[in-house]
Amino acid sequence: MHLKNRTTIILILGFLSAIAPFSIDMYLPGFPAIAKDLHTSIENVAYSLSSFFIGVCIGQVLCGPLLDRYGRKMPLYTGMILYILATIGCVFTTSVEVLIALRFLQAIGGCVSMVAPRAIIRDLFPVEESAKIFSYMILILGVSPIIAPTAGSYIITHFGWHAIFIILTILAVLLVAAIAMGLPESKQPDPTYSLKPQVILSSFRIVLWQPQFFIYAVTGAISSAGLFAYLAGSPYVFMKFFGTTEQQYGGIFALIATGLITCSQLNNRLLKNTVVSLL
Repeated sequence: MHLKNRTTIILILGFLSAIAPFSIDMYLPGFPAIAKDLHTSIENVAYSLSSFFIGVCIGQVLCGPLLDRYGRKMPLYTGMILYILATIGCVFTTSVEVLIALRFLQAIGGCVSMVAPRAIIRDLFPVEESAKIFSYMILILGVSPIIAPTAGSYIITHFGWHAIFIILTILAVLLVAAIAMGLPESKQPDPTYSLKPQVILSSFRIVLWQPQFFIYAVTGAISSAGLFAYLAGSPYVFMKFFGTTEQQYGGIFALIATGLITCSQLNNRLLKNTVVSLL
């Protein structure tokens, strides 16, 4: 694979993985504006974030078998088109209930961008190089929680909350074009792969019975629960309780995200030093 193609593929996969963080973080500063415009409360608007998380959970379970059956690109196209349509719907919604439903559909479509890049990396790159490729993607993902809320607060202040979903739509359309022009099909469709529920559930059962998977899954779930609780509650706490503006909230969110990323990188360095000392 040529170096130019490698770089292009890694960038496309990295930006695909960033779709979900941007979809979550960019509109958080707009909770008060959305609540006011839709004549509801911030608590009700927060349900649109919860519905997004539920959609991501369900969608990831569905994506894996579809990516194995139909190849990598067709599910990507289908999911991204659903994401685009749901995001356009969010622009024109006049009801918080409709917003909650559209955010669920947005997550169902967009979650393929979380699953497919990992599968494509395994397809295209040798095992010994996968860790390095994932680290490049994590750099893009690490910047997303810093950029998204800060950019979102600026956009909402100057253009309104509808502009957030317009920009997300444009980004998704550009990514679909990038997939078509710069991303090769890394796995051909496999018609022999069964999509029958009992077969899929049987495969999941095998994984669930692995002790290592259970330990890692529970540990990750506990860690993620705190993060998701913060994401859902922070707009209300900072902007309603403490009275911060959208721009101030974006700055606070970016500062906390910077601290999380810095500490995670420090942890990696300390772990390496500990391993070296033990050896």
